[in-house]
Amino acid sequence: MSYYENLVMQTQMNYSRYYGVYRAGKTPYALSEKPAFPYEEQIHRLVREIEEAECILVGGASGLSAAGGGDFYYEDNASYRKYFGKYAEKYHFNGAFDGMMRPWNSREEFWGYLATFLHTTQTAEVREPYRDLDSLLEGKDFFVLTTNQDIQFIKLYPEEKVAEIQGDHRFFQCSRCCKDDTWDAVKPVEEMIRVMGEGTSVPTELIPRCPHCGAEAFPWVRGYGNFLQGRKYDGEYQKVSKYIQKNQDKKILFLELGVGRLTPMFIQEPFWNLTLNFPRARYIAVNNQYDFLPKDLEDKGMVIVGDIAKVLKDAAEWSE
Repeated sequence: MSYYENLVMQTQMNYSRYYGVYRAGKTPYALSEKPAFPYEEQIHRLVREIEEAECILVGGASGLSAAGGGDFYYEDNASYRKYFGKYAEKYHFNGAFDGMMRPWNSREEFWGYLATFLHTTQTAEVREPYRDLDSLLEGKDFFVLTTNQDIQFIKLYPEEKVAEIQGDHRFFQCSRCCKDDTWDAVKPVEEMIRVMGEGTSVPTELIPRCPHCGAEAFPWVRGYGNFLQGRKYDGEYQKVSKYIQKNQDKKILFLELGVGRLTPMFIQEPFWNLTLNFPRARYIAVNNQYDFLPKDLEDKGMVIVGDIAKVLKDAAEWSE
């Protein structure tokens, strides 16, 4: 098991132990009671911490994409209607993920929906918060760890600078995990979308199947399928582990963006652990809801509570 995956496993055990606390949107850790700096000073401090850091580990979660308009996952809103309109009218799902959890009358209809989902993220432009973050990181030594499956970071950076530990919408796997193998999902999705047109289902012959056993394929993602944790999965964890271990004695900034309460064990709590244990480490989180700074870290970091898109835009403009 890699260095970073071991940290995740430790925090998952903590999550199980205090599940009721997390479910209530809280944390079992003692939090700092220091008053927050005024917003403008927070922005200045964010820019300064980035400038002074010798290296930066970015932890990008769902709130980062949501801030840029990728907010169609959990509610029936304007974004959901824009991309999933025909399914919203027909089934009245409460967001994209809701549709993934419902029973379907046919596999052809299900794959029409899934192809729409994958095509939406595969073809989306790089969202503005990501571009502003990229501007802030220009010229810095950095690495990106993300739980997002929407490939926004991969559209900006080479594979070796990004660890996608929750999967990637560009790949299929066997739904039965018969082999440790992943393959391209982009071209099959393009074909399903083309043939489906204005309809809501795909022809049976276009349903992707495993080249090894013939079972249905499935996106290589955690959350609503039999997620393949094989060579590719291990490789993602190895990348981030090597970056951390290589830089543990440097002035490293752990920059957390948009972590919610469903999965604090993948980015937030490992970042807390690392910041506490690395003598020169610093920590900054940007979150639109949660002001969670452990008391043990109150002299090593801060939390900016606000719209992530606005924070990154203001910081990028200030740094120019």
